[in-house]
Formats: sequence, C-alpha cells, structure tokens
Amino acid sequence: MPDNVSNVVIIGSGCSGLTAALYAARANLKPIVIDGHEPGGQLALTTLVENFPGFPEGIQGPELIENMRKQAERFGAELRSGHVVKVDMSQRKLDIGKQPIEIDLGREKLLSRTLIIASGASARWLGLPSEQALIGHGVTSCATCDGFFFAGKEITVIGGGDSAMEEALFLTRFATKVTIIHRRSEFRASKIMLDRARHNDKIVFMTDTVVEEVHDPALKEVTGLRLRNVKTGRDFDFPTSAMFLGIGHTPNAGFVGDQLKRDGEGYIVPESYVCTNVPGVFVSGDVADRRYRQAVTAAGTGCMAALEVEKYLEEIGK
Repeated sequence: MPDNVSNVVIIGSGCSGLTAALYAARANLKPIVIDGHEPGGQLALTTLVENFPGFPEGIQGPELIENMRKQAERFGAELRSGHVVKVDMSQRKLDIGKQPIEIDLGREKLLSRTLIIASGASARWLGLPSEQALIGHGVTSCATCDGFFFAGKEITVIGGGDSAMEEALFLTRFATKVTIIHRRSEFRASKIMLDRARHNDKIVFMTDTVVEEVHDPALKEVTGLRLRNVKTGRDFDFPTSAMFLGIGHTPNAGFVGDQLKRDGEGYIVPESYVCTNVPGVFVSGDVADRRYRQAVTAAGTGCMAALEVEKYLEEIGK
C-alpha cells in the first residue's frame, strides 16, 4: 500500500476510542484518532465519576478523558479534531486486505488499513436551554452512573418507553420517590416493563405532561421543573432534585450507511465480539452497545478492538 495509508484510524475520542488508541499506540501502530462531533464522548459531559476502577475518591469525567488522551499521546497516538462525513469500505469488500478504507472528513480524506468505529451514542435531550445548562448538575441520561448521588431524594424520569421504565426501576434503589413524566396518556414501554414500574410503590406516573423549563441554572442544581399539561394547557411548578432522561440514545453511525450490519435503531451489529462483516473494520463502545453503556465496558471493547487490529495486520502482513 502507499506510504500515505495509516495502519489504523479510530473514529471517536471517548473512553472506548482512547483505550483503543492506547493499545494500538503501544503496539507501535501509530493510530490516528478522530475526535468526532462529541469530543471526549459522554464522559466529557459528566461531573464526578465514582464507578471507574482505580479512583477510590472518584474523578471528574473531563479529567478522566484528558488523562486518557495524554496517556495515548505519550505512546504515539495522533489526535485530530474533525467529524467523519462518510467512510468507503466498498473496495475492501472486493479485495480483502489489499485495498485501504477511505475516511472522509469533508476537508480531507484519510486512507487506512484498518478502522475502529468508537463513535458512541448520543443521549436524546429535550432541547431546553435550562436543561443543557444543568447537564451534570442534576440533569442526566444515565441512572447507573448518577443514581447514587440522589439517595434519599425525590426525582423525576422523562419518557414512556422501556428505557424510562428501566431507569425508574433502577433509581428506586436510591430515591424515596420517582415520578415518571410522559407527554402522552399511553406508554410505548413493553407490558412487562410497564407492569413492573406500576407495581413499584416508589414510582408514580404523570401523563399528558411536558417539561417547559428546568430550575435552577443560576444555582447550578436542579430544584424543580416547570411543567405543562398538554390537554388542559395548565402550567405548574413541580419540585424535584434531579431529572433523568429516559428517551433513549442515538448511535453515531450514520456515516457507515448500509455498509455494516445495523439494527432497527442504527446500532452497529458485530459479527462476533468487536468484528464487523467487513474485514479490517472493528467496532467498540456505545455505538454497538445498547445495553450497558458504561465507561468501563466501553474501555474493555476498545481494548478488544485494538488487539483485533494488531492480529489482523499480522495476518495480512503489515
């Protein structure tokens, strides 16, 4: 292959992408990491992280990501800002191992022998300015990550599907009361999940209601919600200590089109572990994980993807 072809390009600079970069760099593969449209991934939007191994007192999410970046760069990883428009794997399918993968960044194109897609999944938000101002300060999309911080308090979950029910049920371990707020009178959740929530005496339901405002950005904490009943039009304030978004995630995989197997919601479906249906293309982290979505599981699959890259390059003759 020409000299301008990299050994591996990694799309995504969250926990998964940076772990992959670290392992690939230590294998002397000189990985190139593309930040993507959410540099640092979900960890960059969080505050205190207490469930990542090795930090007994916890660590701030942005600090953890910055440490990972420095560690990967120390061993030779190259980090670049940019957003991937599309990737072209068509020639790789036709001529296994001999044709490079093309990564289009809009302003430039990169060629690589292998590709790790670690572009993550973005939480769906309501889109309110007050909500955005309080992300990491009582507004969150991860019950597993942040539920512990609201032990003994009354909190809310927004949504009406299985994600909302799962979040609410988990949060009852900590909160004294969990109010599920849904904009419709009917729920999209499966019967079994809805029944579980309805039979939990800590969970109450507020239907036909939408969030108009989150209080209070000035205090840098959630103190309540401004709500509106969509049937009556009545506005009212509702006190709460936290707002958990349970309206799902969107995998950042649009740039692959139909070149890789994806499920109905767009998540990439591996053939086995982190290997995709295209030789030399691997996937790690939340872009393929709709179940766990944890920093430690993302890091684990990032490690796996880098090890598979190393093995693949040895097999085809790097």
